[in-house]
Amino acid sequence: MGIMGVYLNPGAAMLLRARASEIYVDKSNILKLLNKVCNTQENYVCISRPRRFGKSMTANLISAYYDRTVETIKVFAGLNYAKSTEFARWAGKFDVIKVNVQEFLSNSESIAELLTLWQQSLLWDLLAEYPDYRYFNKNNLARTMSDIYVYTGRTFVIVIDEWDCIFREYKDDKAAQRVYLDFLRDWLKDKPYISLAYMTGILPIKKLKTQSALNNFTQFTMLNAGPLTPYIGFNEDEVIDLCEKYEIDFAEVRRWYDGYRLGDYHVYNPNALVNLTIMRTFQSYWSQTGTYLSILPLINMDFDGLRTSIIEMLSGSSVEVNVNEFQNDMVSFADKDDVLTLLIHLGYLAYDQRTQRAYIPNEEIRQEFRAATKRNKWNELIEFQQESEKLLEATWEMDAETVAEQIEKIHAEYTSVIQYNNENSLSSVLSIAYLSAIKYYFKPIRELPTGRGFADFVFIPKPLYRDYYPALLVELKWNKDAETALNQIKERKYPESLQQYTGDILLVGINYDKKEKVHQCVIEKWFPLCI
Repeated sequence: MGIMGVYLNPGAAMLLRARASEIYVDKSNILKLLNKVCNTQENYVCISRPRRFGKSMTANLISAYYDRTVETIKVFAGLNYAKSTEFARWAGKFDVIKVNVQEFLSNSESIAELLTLWQQSLLWDLLAEYPDYRYFNKNNLARTMSDIYVYTGRTFVIVIDEWDCIFREYKDDKAAQRVYLDFLRDWLKDKPYISLAYMTGILPIKKLKTQSALNNFTQFTMLNAGPLTPYIGFNEDEVIDLCEKYEIDFAEVRRWYDGYRLGDYHVYNPNALVNLTIMRTFQSYWSQTGTYLSILPLINMDFDGLRTSIIEMLSGSSVEVNVNEFQNDMVSFADKDDVLTLLIHLGYLAYDQRTQRAYIPNEEIRQEFRAATKRNKWNELIEFQQESEKLLEATWEMDAETVAEQIEKIHAEYTSVIQYNNENSLSSVLSIAYLSAIKYYFKPIRELPTGRGFADFVFIPKPLYRDYYPALLVELKWNKDAETALNQIKERKYPESLQQYTGDILLVGINYDKKEKVHQCVIEKWFPLCI
C-alpha cells in the first residue's frame, strides 16, 4: 500500500483524533459531492469560510478518504457516507498530498523561502515513495509528479488548507502574491496527474482585475455556498441535537450564535458551540479566534457611509451591499462595499443572498462590534448613544411624550439620510433610535406580518437584565395614530417570540403624521399572565 509520509499520504490520524473528541459532527456526506467531480473537468474546488468553522477538520476527512494507505472501511465505520453504496468507489484509491500553507509560512521569512520549503518537503516524500524512476528534474515539483504519473498511471488528490494565508501575511506585497499564484497555477492548472484539487481558506481566490487568478476552481463562499453549505459549520438540526444531548436551551443558543444564512440553512460557528458545551456559559467565544482588533482598521476606513452602515447594523438592521467588485484581498478597497464584503468573508457580518444585504449575525458578534466601537471612541457614536439612551429610559418610564421627542431629534440629527415616505422608512429610523438597547436586549426580532399579524419589533431582555427591564413590543403606524398602533398589538395574535416569556411587557405604539411632520407615542404595560 505504500508508506505514510508527512505530506504524501499522511494517513487518518487527524480524522481519528477528531472522531475521538467529545463533540464530533459527521460531515462525511461532503464526499458524495466531491466524488461526483473527481476525475472530471470540474475537479477543482475551493471553499472559503471564517476562522474555526471546521475547514481543517473537513480537509482531514477528505484527505483520509482518498489516501491509499488508509484502511477506509475501518476508519470510516459508522459515518454516514460509509453506509452509502457509493462509498467504495474512490475510497483509498489515490496518492494524497495534503499541505497546510500556514505551516510553511511560519517557517519562512520570504515568499521565495516558503515556496522552496514547500516544494522540497513534498519532493522529499515523493522521491522516498518512488525512488527508482528516471526523473527529468528532481527539483521541480510539477515535473516530478508528471513523471510519476507517466510511470505508474497513478493520479493525485491535492488538499490545501489555509491556502490564503499568504494574502493575509503579505497583504501589501503584490509581487509576493503574484509569485504565489503563479506557483499554484503552474502546479495545479490543467494537470493530468490531478484527479481532485481541494483548497480551503478564509478568502476566496484572488481576483486579477475581474477574473479569478485560478479560474479553473469552482468556489463556494460565504456569499454563495451552493450545495456544499451543510458541510462546513454546524447546521440547525445538528445544533438542536447537541442542545438535547447537553441539556442546553436551544432558544438561547439561537439568540447568541445563529444568524449566518447560507442558502436554506441556518449555519453556526462550531467553535462557539463546542466552547459552550465545555464552559456552559453564554458569552462571546469569537475573541479567542480573531479579536475585535481585527475589525478596528476596517471600520475606521474613511469611506462615505461606512460608519452609518455599522451603526445601522448594530441596531439590528441590515444594509445593502454590492459584493461583486471585491478583489478578494485585505487591501484593495475602493469603497465601503469592499470593506463590508471582507467582513462577510471574515465572519463578522452575515449576508442574505436573496436581498443582497449584510447584517450582524448574532449576539456574539454584536459584542465584538460593540467592543471595537467602544475601544475606538467614535465621537458620533458616543453622542448618538447618549440620545438613544435617553429614548430607552423614557420608554421604560412610559414617558410617551419624551419618546416622541427623542425619535424626532434622532431622525433630524442622525438619520436625516433616511427620507420618510412610508412605514418601512419609519421602521429604519426606529431600529437605529433604539441602538442603546443592544446592551440590555437581544437583537430585536422583526415579526413578519403573517397570519393575523405581529408587532413590528420585539425586544427581549438578556437573562442578566430580565428582573430589571421589561420586554418591548413596538408597533409602527404611518399617517394614522399611536392608539391605532397600540390597539393592533392587543387585537392581533400574541407574538410567538414571547409565548414563553413571563416578565413585564411594555406595548409601545408609534405613529408618524406626515402632514404635521410629528411623531406620536402611546405606552402601556401588559403582562403575559393576563393573556
